Amino acid sequence: MRVGGSGSGNVVAVLTVPIRQLGEPERAAVERILDADPYAGAQIAERVAAHGLNWWRSDGRIYGYEPGRRIESIIWSGAHLVPVGATPPAVAAFADLLGAEPRICSSIIGRAEAVLDLWDRLGPHWGAARDVRPNQPLLVTDQAPLVPADPEVRLVRPSEVDQLFPAAVAMYTEEVGVSPLQDDGGRGYRRRVAELVKGKRTYARFAGGQVIFKAELAIITRRTTQVQGVWVHPEWRGRGLGTGAMAAVVSDALRRVAPTVSLYVNDYNTPARRVYQRCGFVSAGSFATVLF
Repeated sequence: MRVGGSGSGNVVAVLTVPIRQLGEPERAAVERILDADPYAGAQIAERVAAHGLNWWRSDGRIYGYEPGRRIESIIWSGAHLVPVGATPPAVAAFADLLGAEPRICSSIIGRAEAVLDLWDRLGPHWGAARDVRPNQPLLVTDQAPLVPADPEVRLVRPSEVDQLFPAAVAMYTEEVGVSPLQDDGGRGYRRRVAELVKGKRTYARFAGGQVIFKAELAIITRRTTQVQGVWVHPEWRGRGLGTGAMAAVVSDALRRVAPTVSLYVNDYNTPARRVYQRCGFVSAGSFATVLF
């Protein structure tokens, strides 16, 4: 709050909010914050590298919290809401800004403390969430797994998208709780699946022409690649398939893509957490996700 006098002698109070939309002139500051937390900031870092900070060149905007002469925290507002380096004062300021607008995001994702604080503040404005996952361990490795890699796990070929797509839909529906086919018949989701395959980001193991394991490198930055969409066919679960399959994914990703591999997992998914532990992943904190 800045207080000053007017020409008539009245006291004028001007509310100054230390938030502004960022653009290319602030790119170095944004990259500094992203580098300070390369795992929580991976989604934003990939987009900044591809599109820069001019929001019209991408599908979202980046706002910065700048209480003094230095940007301290940022938040990506688009299809997802992603805070990075968000201190409690920054979260409060972001919530004041975003709560005054209709919700456009389908989820809030990031470090648990910031996400849950943000949701506590935004919930009264945006209404109920479909699901809140408050504790999702964030895991990282920079070492090739000591367990043997499954030699049958490989990159999916563009000609195999039709075989992959049912497994991708099953994974998404099981993980997110809604079908990716419900909005546009799955056309947008299929494009995303095909793009990942074309970019040599999707792995699978096939048996009899059917996908029995899949995983993808959903995000790639110069610091890490984030694995998502890990799925084992229900008929093949409990056979130890996941450990060797993930070892193959991690080994190839470290060799070919990025210096670290990261992911986050629901805390109640005990079988998956055991697989990741066997593959050498260690804790890097906790994420939270709010789904709409």
